[in-house]
Amino acid sequence: MKSHTLNLDNIKNIHMIGIGGSGMFSITKVLIEKGFKITGSDSCESETTEKVRNLGIKLFIGHSADNIGTPDLVVFSAAIKKENPEIQEAQKKGIPCIERSVMLGLIANKYKNSIAVSGTHGKTSTTSIITHILLDAEKDPTAIIGGTLPRINGNSCTGNSDIIVCEACEYVDSFLELSPKISVILNVDADHLDYFKDIQGVKRSFSEFIKLTKDLAVINGDDENAVAISSEGNCRKIFYGLSEKNDYYAKNIDFNEYRCPNFDIFHKQTKIMRVDLNIPGTHNIYNALAAIIVCLELGVSSDQITTSIRNFKGAHRRFEILGKVNEITIADDFAHHPTEIKATLSAAKGMNFKKVLVVFQPHTFSRTYAFLNEFAESLSIADKVILTDILPVRETNTFNIYSEDLGEKINGSICVKTFSEAADAVSREAKPGDLILTMGGGNIYQCASMIISNLENV
Repeated sequence: MKSHTLNLDNIKNIHMIGIGGSGMFSITKVLIEKGFKITGSDSCESETTEKVRNLGIKLFIGHSADNIGTPDLVVFSAAIKKENPEIQEAQKKGIPCIERSVMLGLIANKYKNSIAVSGTHGKTSTTSIITHILLDAEKDPTAIIGGTLPRINGNSCTGNSDIIVCEACEYVDSFLELSPKISVILNVDADHLDYFKDIQGVKRSFSEFIKLTKDLAVINGDDENAVAISSEGNCRKIFYGLSEKNDYYAKNIDFNEYRCPNFDIFHKQTKIMRVDLNIPGTHNIYNALAAIIVCLELGVSSDQITTSIRNFKGAHRRFEILGKVNEITIADDFAHHPTEIKATLSAAKGMNFKKVLVVFQPHTFSRTYAFLNEFAESLSIADKVILTDILPVRETNTFNIYSEDLGEKINGSICVKTFSEAADAVSREAKPGDLILTMGGGNIYQCASMIISNLENV
């Protein structure tokens, strides 16, 4: 069922299947604050299900037909299979069932100024920067973010203005449920090949996304694939990057000792502001440029942006410094694609650490299989790599791929089965002045807590 076939004005009671997922929970919070009555279910307890209960939502642990009741609408996460007993029961009762991306489209379509941030990498950081600036500028936005933004103590906030900012994920063409006023295309890279098959499939999807953009597409002009699909659609196009061929570009770039960049932004040939970032890496120059252009389009002044962005400290799990024990720094990062890993480790290696030690949890069999050599190359930037088992997510191992296959391609790497083993191994290796970085798209952040505990008890 596509978003245009439903009207939220006729909906009061909604049941959310997979409510413990970060994407589902962010939407749930907005719906609650908009006055909808919500129930939900999830397969197991988690930090998020505790937050669900704190919102006063009736929550079921485990999926059962008995959980459904008589809602007006059922929303399910992309991880939920159509054979789920709750979906089956809802369909039997004639209750409409829609995937999360459709609900996101329904919500976003209620706002005059909808901003959708797309790209294979950088969506959460860029959406977070935009939200941070708009809040500082008192634009009172609604935001739906893929990660936690400390500023709002969560991954969503509900404002009273006509602005909504949301991440637009390309996986299974989810973002094609959106028709944003402004779209951002950060980059177009080969990923989710279990669905897209190849880079041409990814590019076709982004081409369709541009066509759905109503007014403006903000495009990374230094990204070859993004430029290749930029001729699609009838909206305005603004290009940004480090090259002066772009409409907006960064120039006179300096890095501090923590690899946080400072740079001038030019529009055409005119300098419009100087930006001091407190998040590391060249990749964040691109994210900041995209965010700044969006905010300028929404009427935020250059002075407001300059002040606000200086105070942005990053989103949860985006090179997040978790602590320092015995002169060893522990950080965590969401990177789970070779391009992201290369960007993060390159930034880390440019800092004043003696060694960079990585504990990496590969994310999905298909991604590990498709990019085995690329993962090895990116991870080899680190001084030491510890690999945990591959996180299956939604897959079975039909690829016959294992972490040991990746480890064979990385000199000196160690493969372990559990987070406890990984924490022990990296704790033994680390010395004062080193950085330990847990990395991956799954629950590897739990290992970081174990590492901190190990080091504190030495």
